[in-house]
Amino acid sequence: MIVDDDQGLLRLVKSWLVGAGFEVDAYDQFEPAKRALMSSVPTVLVTDVRLGAFNGLQLVVLAKLAHPEVVAIVLTGFDDPVLRKEATDAGAIFLPKPIRAEQLIDVVQTYTSVIS
Repeated sequence: MIVDDDQGLLRLVKSWLVGAGFEVDAYDQFEPAKRALMSSVPTVLVTDVRLGAFNGLQLVVLAKLAHPEVVAIVLTGFDDPVLRKEATDAGAIFLPKPIRAEQLIDVVQTYTSVIS
């Protein structure tokens, strides 16, 4: 599952992961992503920190509370030490933007092979 309110980046990241062989559900808004998390469990949640009026860390917390095994990856354009700590404390992998396709695919492959 990918969540980012930047539709261009959402399409790009989705194409990277689909090209690497992953099934991807993509959401450009917080609420639909939250509803999806309540009804199905993704193996990986990739979310931007800023989602309009919402915070992607809220999605990480919701996912981890219900299913601690979910691999959560937080993307952000703000490499802030406090934000990094909050993401890590929530159980997420913190990746500052800009991010390269190889970097994201490597992280997803590494962590999904650990839980497979």
